[in-house]
Amino acid sequence: MLYDMIFKRKSFHIFMDIGHIEDTELRQIEACYDTLVPLVPNIRTAMRIVPAAETTCKRGQEYCILLYSEQKPGYLQNIGYLGQQLDLYLASRDIGALWFGIGKVEEAQYNGLAFVIMIAIAKMPKGKFRKNMFKSKRKPLEEIWHGAAIEGVSDIVRFSPSACNTQPWLVQREKDMLIVYRYQKPGKRGIMPKDRVIYYNQIDLGIFLLILELCLQHEGIPFERELFFDDGDQNRELTKTAEYRLT
Repeated sequence: MLYDMIFKRKSFHIFMDIGHIEDTELRQIEACYDTLVPLVPNIRTAMRIVPAAETTCKRGQEYCILLYSEQKPGYLQNIGYLGQQLDLYLASRDIGALWFGIGKVEEAQYNGLAFVIMIAIAKMPKGKFRKNMFKSKRKPLEEIWHGAAIEGVSDIVRFSPSACNTQPWLVQREKDMLIVYRYQKPGKRGIMPKDRVIYYNQIDLGIFLLILELCLQHEGIPFERELFFDDGDQNRELTKTAEYRLT
């Protein structure tokens, strides 16, 4: 189900003609979060759903999902990985979403966990979701994938969402190995504050890994994954994030 939603979901930068998310749907979102598979199992996380007015996000949404985490190595990638599962679930319920990185909240701490990022949400008409993902603006495949492409994987993962559409990833294929890097092009950061680029791009890599794994699973390609924790170096162009051995 999550794989199919890759083609439907979109980032709603402005919410218009919204409906109402019922209390039962809010409880279902909370229940869904409890079933999500983490990228890094030993990191505690939490989710809260609050009215839009309790945040600084003013995009016409009804609620915001607030994601909190322990600040351990890999926590940003882990939140991206978890949050993207939630993003795809929301699309399946006709709930539009927007990862809103610059938003601030009233409670920066929750149950001893630090606020990481929010996702703005609102009930949307079915026709507002993406009809043709391939019309989205993304880097050409050769910019994000080096080596032999994998049909049904390489052509899909490049549509992963990212902060300011920076698409900060590069996959190097070496025979049966996929090496995923966080890629930072010198001088390129969109509208993000300079001191937050690496922060958001680490979340983006967690999103990308989730989409990559859904595609591999859909194509029936088994894999073994090894993670490499990102030290957040702002001067390095390529930072290894993960290796996938295709088995």
